Order: sequence, then structure tokens, then C-alpha cells
Amino acid sequence: MPAASGGEPRFRLVMEEKKKIYIQTFGCQMNVHDSDQIAAMMLDAGYGPTEDPRQADLIVINTCSIREKAAEKVYSQLGRFAALKEEKPSLVIAVGGCLAQQWGAKFFRRSQVLDIVFGTHNIHKLPEMVRTASLRRVQVTETAFRKSVPSLALKAVPAPGKISAFVTIMQGCNNFCSYCIVPYVRGREESRPHRDILDEVGMMAENGVREVTLLGQNVNSYGLGTNGSGYRFPDLLRDMGKIDGIKRIRFTTSHPKDLSDDLIRCFGEIETLCNHIHLPVQSGSDRILARMNRGYTAADYLDKVGRLRAVRPDISVTSDVIVGFPGETDEDFRATIALMNKIRFDNLFSFKYSEREGTAAAGFGDKVPRGIRSERLSVLQALQEEHTQERNRELEGKVLDVLVEGPSKTGKDDLTGRTCGNKIVNFRQRETAIGETVPVFIKKAYLHSLRGELTGAASPGFIARRAEAQ
Repeated sequence: MPAASGGEPRFRLVMEEKKKIYIQTFGCQMNVHDSDQIAAMMLDAGYGPTEDPRQADLIVINTCSIREKAAEKVYSQLGRFAALKEEKPSLVIAVGGCLAQQWGAKFFRRSQVLDIVFGTHNIHKLPEMVRTASLRRVQVTETAFRKSVPSLALKAVPAPGKISAFVTIMQGCNNFCSYCIVPYVRGREESRPHRDILDEVGMMAENGVREVTLLGQNVNSYGLGTNGSGYRFPDLLRDMGKIDGIKRIRFTTSHPKDLSDDLIRCFGEIETLCNHIHLPVQSGSDRILARMNRGYTAADYLDKVGRLRAVRPDISVTSDVIVGFPGETDEDFRATIALMNKIRFDNLFSFKYSEREGTAAAGFGDKVPRGIRSERLSVLQALQEEHTQERNRELEGKVLDVLVEGPSKTGKDDLTGRTCGNKIVNFRQRETAIGETVPVFIKKAYLHSLRGELTGAASPGFIARRAEAQ
């Protein structure tokens, strides 16, 4: 309000500067999405984001416990943040995610600078925990499992200009693979109500998002666990395909044993469903798959990949493989190599077996020596590079739709984007806007990306792909 003539203003607005939060994320896409939820929630609590931990009043490390190396990185990072705490005693440092769920209050013995440890079911309590730690200067722990996970309902509004986003549709896992810690740190499967998911995706479309990736430890079992209503994952995909503005739908991760015929048909029916599936196989040996408690055989896996390719011949198939699982012999490893040669994956995430405390496999006695694990991993990765290069070369000379994501690292005049098959494409920009889907002629294939040029010709459409599949 204007001041009275010759006097002081009748009202004075005092704008309190927001505190700052710095979030560092380790691990999977679900952790990335959890961090987005944390950022949105803490913004409401008065903490604006910063990319500089030195400016932060609150540091949150969102952790992963899948492999030993991820845990080591967290401990190293906490050591580096200790110096910031010395300079700024009011700084609050919190650790969340799967490793926090696994270790709980024991985390405080591993790091003297920690104020808060919160588990995967307690993200929603972080603002309250921060207030307690700040005001009372006490260490706070929240790692109890809950019958329902409140944070599943948290929505993170996409940042302006963001064209791709993650949406969690479920949390937890009921499979208990013998090597995997996830059921112990994420809990049992809980599916979000489909109306909430569709509303969130609609909100994202209204905010300019064009590509959505649906997240879950096993999206194929959506609707089967807690909150299940008879509405299944293929139903969700079909309804998402009707949302205006969403041009691409992706999902991860898919468990092979739950890959249904109905879901396979979706790749031939839903125009916006991308021609890419990440389908972790883990091993090509039936004996090892049984020890892993995976619930399928190599023949089952090959059959499902064959049916996917029958419905969508251009589908890109990526996978995970663990080498050196306890008891893995040379013959078992050769079975994995044989499966890879039959399928010829577009890409593969491969790892040496890493023992996780609390899993069934941690008690197996016939461990594979570290040197043999490393040797097998090198052989497997060299073969996959050949297959990846081969699959990429098949795209040379084709025109593919590319969703433009932003400037490329290959040069100041280049843009980068992805195909529906999840291939990175770099090309020279020419009045092209971020978020557009443009036809790009693929000139050259490399191991990790494709090189192309914009073309006025339209790429083959969905109708043509479906006709080819039939």
C-alpha cells in the first residue's frame, strides 16, 4: 500500500529468504524420482534448491544399496560434507533411500556428521524431521515400514521446460530374488490407485511434459499386490495412451516371469508406447536362474523376446546380467554367452556379483573368486559391445523420429535427442525446438550414439509398423 503523504509506509512486507537444499542421488530411476518428490515437498517447507552444497542449509543424500560400490560412494561423500558442517554447524545432513532403510540408526556410527536417517517409507516425514533436528539438535531416525507408503501420493510438478518425467506407479517387490536386497529395503508391493497416476500424468502433460517413464520394481505386477483392484498394467498403458500431449510412454523395470501376453500385445496396439523394453535376464543358465529364484528358464525368456519381436519387429531389447553368482561354473557362464548370441541385445547392464547382507545368496558358500568374476565380466562386455554396434548399424540409412532433449555435448551447434527405441541421436540444429519430435536421417552409428541430420521426409508411422508386425 502507498505511504501516506510525508509519512512512513503503513505496511512493510518482509520477504524472508528461503533456506537452501542440496540433494545428491545415487542409484536407480526410482531414487531420482524420490529426490524430485523430496525437492517439491521441501520447497513447500521453505527450502529452495541449490546446486552448490556450500550454499545449503540442508543436504540430503538419497542412497542405493544394490551394490557395494554405491554404498562406498555414500560414505565417501559424507566424509567430504564433514568439512561443510565444521564451517556451518547449523547445516543439517540427512541420508535417505535404500541404504538408510537397511542400516537405520547404525548409520550414525558410520558418520559423525549425520543428523537424520530416513527410510523408503518415510519420505513424507522429512520436513518434520528437519525441524526436530534443527531446533533440538538431536539425531532423528525414521525407518519403520508402513502398511501404505504415503510418499507414493506425492506429486513433483515438473520444472519449466522439462519434456521427460518419471512417475512411480508402485513400490516394493514380492519376488525375493536370492541376490536382491530390494524387498527388504522397499517392502512388499503396493500399487498406486490408477486414477491418481492418470491425474498426475495429465498434470505433467499440461505442464509441457511429452515423455513419461512409469517406475516400479516390477511394473508387470502392477495391480496384483496391495491396493490391487483388478486393474492391471496393460489397462494403465491403454488409458495413458489416450492422454493428450503425451507423445511417448516408457516403463521400467519389467520382470520376465510376469510379462503377460496382454502386455506384449500393447506394443502393437498403443501408438505412444515406445518400442523399447528393459527385461533383465540376469543369467542364461537354468541352474543359476533357479538359484537366483527368478521363476523362469532361459527358454521361457527366449520365447517372450521372440513374441515381443513378432508383435513389434523394431523393438529394442535391453537387459541386466550378473556374472560370478555363487556356484556359477564355466558351463553356466557359457550358457549366458549363448543366450546373448541368440538374442543380441541392443544394450546390456552387466555386473560382477556383489554380496548383500540379509539376502539368501549371502549365505551361499560356493563363492566365485574375484579374479574369475572380473575375467568373465570382461568377456561378456566385449561381446555386448559387438552386439550393440551391430544393432546400431542396422539403423544407418533409416529415418527415425527423435524427441529433442537439448544441446548436445558433441558441439555447440548440435542438438541431442532419443529415438523411441531409446537410442541417443546427435544432429546439427536447424530451427528446432526442445520438446519437438523431428525426423532424422541416421548417417553413422557409433557404440553409444547415432549421428544424423534433419530431414523433411516423414519417418515410417505407427500404421506401417503395425502392418509389418501383422
